[in-house]
Amino acid sequence: MSGRLRVDVFFDFICPWCLIGKRQLEHAQVQFRSRHPGVQITTQWHGVQLLPQLPVQGEPFADFYRKRLGSADAVVSRQAQVQQAAAAVGLAIDLGRIATMPNTADAHRLFERASELGNLAQRDLLLERLFAAYFQKGEDLGCRETLLAIARSCGIDAQAVADCLLGDATPFAGSPGASGGVPSFQLDRRMTVVGAQPAVALLGAMNQALKDSDQERHSA
Repeated sequence: MSGRLRVDVFFDFICPWCLIGKRQLEHAQVQFRSRHPGVQITTQWHGVQLLPQLPVQGEPFADFYRKRLGSADAVVSRQAQVQQAAAAVGLAIDLGRIATMPNTADAHRLFERASELGNLAQRDLLLERLFAAYFQKGEDLGCRETLLAIARSCGIDAQAVADCLLGDATPFAGSPGASGGVPSFQLDRRMTVVGAQPAVALLGAMNQALKDSDQERHSA
């Protein structure tokens, strides 16, 4: 079977389930390509700022989650759940290194600008490095200098992106397509899978979207 499959992903950098979901999608796409080598997959990433109310300097990570979950024990339990899910997809997430729950508006503006510049390899590398900076190195994604350093490490001209880093906590407008939460995977703008679903679930949805598209094309 030949054709195209568009995958729109809605995410935030501070959501561990978005990174886990990214890995699940990658696994699903490998399987999909082996079954449908003639189908071209286009993946578009759309930033969603989950916490636009955070101050520009962010908030202490530990304090944020204690308030959000109600107790230190609840935080330990939730983090263990995240670590287990991450390990299952080959991810090493180090939540203990994270000091700040950042305001991600500028990180999203940086990624959006990089996407507009048109180099998909740099865009994909930037996405991966922003996730790694937060979940593996504990870096502050609300820090202008950190964001510019990450951009440069991806071969992106800092001067081409510097003006989009406002540094004033102005919310990131983003895309309205993630009303059901993040991560969210929209397939051919036909069906949506919400949450860090197993690769087999994403693969099934991709196959169904391709089948529906093919049926529609032949019935037109």
